[in-house]
Amino acid sequence: MTEDNARKVYADIIDLPHHQSTARKHMSLYDRAAQFASYKALSGYEDMVIEEARSVDSEIELSENEISIINAVIGEISERTANGDHPTVSVTYFKPDHHKKGGSYETLTGIVKKFDPTDKKLIFYGSDDIEDKRIPTADIPVSRIIKITYQQG
Repeated sequence: MTEDNARKVYADIIDLPHHQSTARKHMSLYDRAAQFASYKALSGYEDMVIEEARSVDSEIELSENEISIINAVIGEISERTANGDHPTVSVTYFKPDHHKKGGSYETLTGIVKKFDPTDKKLIFYGSDDIEDKRIPTADIPVSRIIKITYQQG
């Protein structure tokens, strides 16, 4: 609609003065805006923006040499646990993010219960003791490990 057409259509009311109530005081712009402050047309939008801004790491791809070193250390740990020894091991591994592509690198230091050759996981004892039985609380897939150290002996 052009301005000329609008003037013709609304000619009977376009030049009327703006109505001001005599019974009520004119509301300030601040108060008019405040009445809509609690209304959020896009519920969850702020959470989405925060989630999108959260940074995640990409998974590092190890070289064949690095993989063979990690596998050799895992083999030593597997032998020790099979013989009843439970070494303290420190592992840096990639933990995938459940909400977006990528994840983060975490380091866990704990006592290894065993190596599971079927699922290829290191299973760690937890810190809780129930009737002198340490409960496994963490298992880490070998494919996610980028660094592993332990005290030999």
